Amino acid sequence: MPTIASLDFVSVPTQDLGRARRFYGETLGLRRDDRAEYEFWIGDTCVALWEPERMGGTFAPQKNGHLALHVDDVGAARAELEAKGVVFAGDTFDTGVCHMALFTDPDGNDLMLHHRHTPRD
Repeated sequence: MPTIASLDFVSVPTQDLGRARRFYGETLGLRRDDRAEYEFWIGDTCVALWEPERMGGTFAPQKNGHLALHVDDVGAARAELEAKGVVFAGDTFDTGVCHMALFTDPDGNDLMLHHRHTPRD
């Protein structure tokens, strides 16, 4: 069996690369890749934007596979994004282990602000 060492990238479908680039770069503040126009970095993982229809496919937003975006304070990060017009789905909730706040990007891809507050022992 192969040894999987890391997650190299996550692809996020869009219908409008320019709009998605602004959302991920300006609204979310992700670090842009200095060599790829539609790629961003979260730690060591690349978020790659792509238009399926340009490659002969059909666009469909990613659902129920939320990218869990780590933040130190979910409430503060949520308030900052709400001030930029991001709409969240319901209240922030506490699972007993972590805080989560669910939202979507402009194409309907599921995203989540996430902070684990209970150590894993």
